[in-house]
This record gives sequence, C-alpha cells and structure tokens, in this order.
Amino acid sequence: MKILGIETSCDETAAAIVEDGRKLISNVVATSMHEHAKYGGIVPEIAARSHIESIIPVIEETMTKARLDWSQLDGIAVTYGAGLGGSLLVGVETAKSLAISKNLPLYPINHVEGHVYANFLTESEDDQYIFPKKQPEFPILALIVSGGHSQLVIFKNHFDYELLGQTSDDAIGEAFDKVGKILALPYPGGPNIEKAAKNGNPEKYKLPKARLDNKYDFSFSGLKTAVLRLAQSEAGKTYTFPSFELAGLLNEAQKADIAASFMHTSIETLVDKTLMAEKEFKPKTVVIAGGVAASPELRRQLTNSLRTNFQYPDFKLCTDNGAMIATLGCYKAMLKQPDIDPLKLGIEPNLSM
Repeated sequence: MKILGIETSCDETAAAIVEDGRKLISNVVATSMHEHAKYGGIVPEIAARSHIESIIPVIEETMTKARLDWSQLDGIAVTYGAGLGGSLLVGVETAKSLAISKNLPLYPINHVEGHVYANFLTESEDDQYIFPKKQPEFPILALIVSGGHSQLVIFKNHFDYELLGQTSDDAIGEAFDKVGKILALPYPGGPNIEKAAKNGNPEKYKLPKARLDNKYDFSFSGLKTAVLRLAQSEAGKTYTFPSFELAGLLNEAQKADIAASFMHTSIETLVDKTLMAEKEFKPKTVVIAGGVAASPELRRQLTNSLRTNFQYPDFKLCTDNGAMIATLGCYKAMLKQPDIDPLKLGIEPNLSM
C-alpha cells in the first residue's frame, strides 16, 4: 500500500510517499519560513503564494525520489484542515486534480491527527532519519503541541479517540513566539528561546500556571502576560511601557533568565498534565507530536518522568510534513475507511479533532 501525502496547512509545502503505514519512501519539504521571519510570524498571503510556486515541483521531486510512477500508487491523502485557508486551498485543489486525472482514491486528513501518525514510521531507505524500533501500541496517549495546537488525546485504536483537553487561548508554540518577540529573539520563538535559556537560571523567576475547570485543558495567555509584566518590572518600567521596546532595556543575563524561567514553567505544565493522564488512562504508549515535540527539554522531562513506553518522531518529522499525512492515509486505505469524491472535498480551516 503506497500513499502520496500532501501537506500545505501553513508555510511548508510538503509531499511524501509512505508504504504500509510504516516505511517512508520519499519526503520533500519546501518552506517559506525565511520570507516570514522578517515579519515575526506567518503572513497568510505570502504562504499561499509560496505554495502555488512550490506545490508541483515538490510533488514531482517526491515521485522522482521514490522512483515510482502514478500507476504504482494506491491513493492520495491531503490535509483539508485545520490551517490557513489560502494555504489549505492550494494543497486540496492540487490533490483533487491529481486524484481525478490519475484515477486514484482521495483521503481527506485532519492535520492535527496526522501529526500523531509521524510516530508510526519505523523505517526508511534514507539514513537521515532516526525512527523508533517499533510502532506505538494502543491505547496511546498523545500530547500534540505546536504553534497552533496544544492537546491531550487518548487513542483507543485507529480513528477511535477522545480529546481530553486543549488550549483555551494561546497554543504553547504561539506563546513561545510571543515571548520571543518580547525578548527580541529571532522567529520562530521556540528554538531561539531554548537556545537563550541554556545560559539562564530556570528557577530565577516564579511564573504562574493556569488552573482550569477541566484539568486537562491548557492556557498560556496568562503565562505570556506574566512574562511581559516581569520584563517590564526588570526594565524598571510600568505596565504601560510598550513590549517591543523592552528588550533594549534588558541585559543578556536578564533575557536568559526570563527565557529559562518561561520555558521551565511552560514545559512543566505540559509534563504535569501528561503525567495525570498517564495515571488515569494507563496507556501502553505515550507519544508527542507537533513542532514543539522537537524540544529537547520536553523530551528530557517526559523521559525522566513517564513510566509508560515513551516514543517521539525524528526531529525532522515534528514540524509539518507530508510523511505524517501519507502515513495516516495508509491506515485509512488499509482499514477500509471511505475515500471521498474529489468534487465534494472542501477546506475546513477551523477543523478540530
């Protein structure tokens, strides 16, 4: 079973071919991150235009690397939500056209669910990837964390899952980006805050953790505001002082300590809730997924704290990619999930699990 996966939910134009839901045959990603970095965040119009320029070359390169022709594929999987409307539209319309012209079944994929399936890949002909030795076993507890999502989900089986909790405001990746702006760190915030935090004291400042009615829900807006107030205080300014002028009044030691304290509190929040869910639901496997799953600190804390088998994808498969979409598409095809009439598939930018 060989499935082509197409992913264009944000700023990465990606395609991959996966065999039997476990073997990565080819994987190509074109990113427009460098075009967004100077604006400090994703610009939807720039992202959509970049997808239009890149989508056909990316798919062609994916097919070439796989050394396959279209008659050897068993289907196409494409992200139809959640994501930026203009970005999703490019991927979906391309996939629809290919499905019709190549007479292949088309499988619509939930982007967030797809992230989890990066953990099911265990082999590749390309030695640049590091895979787990075996696939995760159900029931699976998944912590999905990225710029747009912070969710805890328990998977009883393929396509049978329960959303335990999610963010009520900012996702953790978004909070990292906003704190990065306060400290005048380059975009994206996550890896740059982690880099700055290496020189700081994570216990220098005590920052708050949100308490919510649903113990598995997340909230990072209060933490983000607490960091802003802390930076204003350390700079000797009041709450009315503009956030974009603060970094120039802070020395490098202060920035490092703020970054370290923020990262410690935010990661600890994720770990605390994951441990609660592990204790309650007793999964056979715990996995992490999404861009923030690449965080060495998150991996370290969970490795040291979890009692359950803990797995995570290769660093290169944490950010958006076609491999995760193709993998989930394989399981849809292998487990006889219905494909969709290409003429009836639309985008759902606000799709949830």
